[in-house]
Amino acid sequence: MTVKEDTAQVDPDKLMAFVFRAVEEAGAALNCALVVMGDRLGYYRCLAEHGASTAAELAQRTDTEEHYAREWLNAQAAGSFVAYDPETGRYHLPPEQAVALTDETSPAFVGGLFQIAHGTVNDADRIIDAARTGAGFAWGDHGPDVHVGCERFFRPTYNAHLIGDWLPALTGVVSRLESGAAVADIGCGHGSSTILMAQAFPRSTFVGVDYHRASIDTARRRAAEAAPAARISFEATDGGAVAGGPFDLVTMFDCLHDMGDPVGAARRVREIIADDGTWMIVEPAAGDRVEDNLHQIGRAYYGFSTLLCTPSSLAQPVGLALGTQAGPARIEDVVTQAGFTRFRLAANTPFNNVFEVRP
Repeated sequence: MTVKEDTAQVDPDKLMAFVFRAVEEAGAALNCALVVMGDRLGYYRCLAEHGASTAAELAQRTDTEEHYAREWLNAQAAGSFVAYDPETGRYHLPPEQAVALTDETSPAFVGGLFQIAHGTVNDADRIIDAARTGAGFAWGDHGPDVHVGCERFFRPTYNAHLIGDWLPALTGVVSRLESGAAVADIGCGHGSSTILMAQAFPRSTFVGVDYHRASIDTARRRAAEAAPAARISFEATDGGAVAGGPFDLVTMFDCLHDMGDPVGAARRVREIIADDGTWMIVEPAAGDRVEDNLHQIGRAYYGFSTLLCTPSSLAQPVGLALGTQAGPARIEDVVTQAGFTRFRLAANTPFNNVFEVRP
């Protein structure tokens, strides 16, 4: 088939429809940075607090320059993140957007999602180079927007579901935590999950581990501030070098797929977990087939998998690169290879699967 013949088969209406969709996609990519801008400069919080405002009022209240505030507001209005009243020339933040963009206690908060996406895209050139050679790019080599944004994205979900929904979904775990259990939180990052459990179950002892030393430093500071009396400690080490045990509960929150050697890490969990212990694995929501994940959430997770999670795994020994959308079958295969015999989906949300694994 010649190029001319192939071109003749192009439907011009479908072509232009795709072009307009591409323009929308470019606008969405730019909006990622604009949301981070609005978060950092306090634009969203100001609109939520003061109500409908002009660009001049927003700039004055946030101590920023009016031209930037005006163009930012217009971009946000074009994307339906804020609403514009042409009669008054004022912009306001609808209540639903106010929750999603300003309330960090709500599981609907998306500020962290945009922050981690912004930080991930900033390193895209490095990932493009790595894709040519098969090299990895370590989690710790990303900028702070990735690390801070990750916690801001996941923390509201943990706050909403971990204590009240996920742990009760595990057989007998809550009663053990209430009476006093030994817990290892592997891949704890800034320690949000570890601290949350320690505050809820003061009779239990918690150790959080992560191979990113800067995150462990942050976790230690936050633990001292949030739960100074709790029996909690943090150590900088990878998942395959966790010391101590036996642990009644081992947890991994959104990190197993990032590990270079998840099977090796699972074998280490098998070594340190009590014979009647429980391993809770929280992973991004995913189906086992590609076609199960071809939707909005899957699209975002596949994007993170390409630019963040897969490079992180490839930067570590073994470099299995499970991928963010590994799915339950692949997770079960990992834990079965490590010697675990019981595996089930205990709970889920639109963004997470929660698995119970037992020896």
